[in-house]
Amino acid sequence: MKILLTGGAGYIGSHTIIELYKAGHSVVVVDNLVNSNQEALRRVSKIIGEEFPFEKADIRDRESLDRLFGQYHIDAVINFAGLKAVGESVSKPLEYYENNMNGVFVLLDVMRRHGCKNIIFSSSATVYGDPAIIPITEECPKGQCTNPYGWTKSMLEQVLIDVQKADREWNVVLLRYFNPIGAHESGLIGENPNGIPNNLMPYITQTAVGLRKELGIFGNDYDTHDGTGVRDYIHVVDLARGHVAALKVFENRNEISSQRDEEKGLYIYNLGTGHGYSVLDVVKAFEKVNGVKIPYVIKERRPGDIATCYCNPSKAKEELGWEAQYGIEEMCRDSWRWQSQNPNGYESL
Repeated sequence: MKILLTGGAGYIGSHTIIELYKAGHSVVVVDNLVNSNQEALRRVSKIIGEEFPFEKADIRDRESLDRLFGQYHIDAVINFAGLKAVGESVSKPLEYYENNMNGVFVLLDVMRRHGCKNIIFSSSATVYGDPAIIPITEECPKGQCTNPYGWTKSMLEQVLIDVQKADREWNVVLLRYFNPIGAHESGLIGENPNGIPNNLMPYITQTAVGLRKELGIFGNDYDTHDGTGVRDYIHVVDLARGHVAALKVFENRNEISSQRDEEKGLYIYNLGTGHGYSVLDVVKAFEKVNGVKIPYVIKERRPGDIATCYCNPSKAKEELGWEAQYGIEEMCRDSWRWQSQNPNGYESL
């Protein structure tokens, strides 16, 4: 299949390109490079041994999207495009709602007019809010999101559900990510946040490489085994492979046994390991496998954080044949290989 990756130069998108090529697919990438770096795409080309089309454009730019769909026969879209910094979304809600929502509105309209009705949407476990059940299954009700970023994911899920309900020719896959960390085994590509990291692992690796004085841990009085928050961390390569596995529903829509006829065309999956690790578990695993000490300081809890969040990923295994292959030690080892070889990210070279 020929896949359009919007936001394909980012952390998850760049790793997904590699896995798509391994599986025999081809890609066209569109990215405005606001939160990514074209160097990632150059390195992906080096890894897979070939070039692929790239368009620097915003998915709100209807003319650019029209041109791409006219130039290439796109079979399906994987949408990674969107602003994603939780803290920034609180201080800039209008920018987040405008960018993330309008981008998908334009994308869906252009897809519809070009007869491409297959989309995999990059969603998030944040749509569960403070989850009603642990481990979280796909039947867990969506909750109250705690920030505008989360609300854009939750609301766009509903938009996609409504589009598919109105036109059953659409195939919509909602992938609810848990916490991606790790990097490609080559160390050539990895997570490259702008400014102060919002996520745990890049803060750990930047502390390890000397860019940060210490790691801040927000709260050690949660109801968990060591008082720090527990999350479901998943290797980014496993996550990328989850997208490849999800493409099968476009070709085998009628073979997903759990779907009733009236539900065919809409698929929701959790992508996680099913194991919860605390912040201190991750720090200790990183120190163990890499032989690097991580200084840290305990800080006040952050508003909106919850104690425990991990999933039951069995539905993806049963219907897609996908399950995570990497454990926390591999995630820590690959994260450090990337950061130690690229101490300043893609600006290193």
